[in-house]
Amino acid sequence: MKLREIITSLEELAPLRLQDEWDNSGLQVGFPDTEIRRVLVCLDITEAIVDEAVAKGCNLIVSHHPLLFKALRQVSDATYQQRCVVRALSAGVSIYSAHTSLDNAPGGVNHKMAERIGLQNLRWLSPREDGDGGAGLVGELPQPELDADFLARLKQLFGVQCLRHSAPDGRTVRRVALCGGAGAFLLRDAIHAGADCFLSGEFHYHDYFENGGVLLAELGHYQSEQFTQDLLQAHLSAKFPGLEVVKTALDTNPIQYD
Repeated sequence: MKLREIITSLEELAPLRLQDEWDNSGLQVGFPDTEIRRVLVCLDITEAIVDEAVAKGCNLIVSHHPLLFKALRQVSDATYQQRCVVRALSAGVSIYSAHTSLDNAPGGVNHKMAERIGLQNLRWLSPREDGDGGAGLVGELPQPELDADFLARLKQLFGVQCLRHSAPDGRTVRRVALCGGAGAFLLRDAIHAGADCFLSGEFHYHDYFENGGVLLAELGHYQSEQFTQDLLQAHLSAKFPGLEVVKTALDTNPIQYD
């Protein structure tokens, strides 16, 4: 199985044209004609992830978050990005990242979140002008839930130790807006959509003062996107039944809670 075939499949799921202009989705390290033996999927690229790929016989890593956002000024050991590139190249490991290309794609990161919550009647929170993809989603719960009950269910569904949120006031939650990762930029859209709750990975402090009456729920960046690994694994396994695709055993979340 050539790397270029896998890239083609990934870009059918997450077309590069959908990525935000500041992003760097796509091939990070490697050569398209490389023969791929085994794939490791993960959220973040770290030195430990590259070591895990080597230990498990994987010569391709497919991540959500890119290793490289900016051009490297040197390839040495000055930063973890440089060290990862050196380790990957030395071990013959390729790296591909599907970031906002997957965030903004139909059936992508946000749809995986919505599926887990059980939202119906999904529509883009901020659709692209060309109608192809968008940022965030808004949908409805099958049955309305009290805000405290909904927040408790979110903790259980996403396995979070700590859920940051604005103050519950006994409201009924039916319409939910969401965006995986850093979704604060969509707060105005969530308010305009008439959402009862806006769920994301990160908000800014002042968003809690300017929430327009919408209940805010903040899972954590990693926690909100953790199931993207399952999405990538399922896609590649379905497209290439003869290719073994394994999910990382490592928790790469750099933020800890005590």
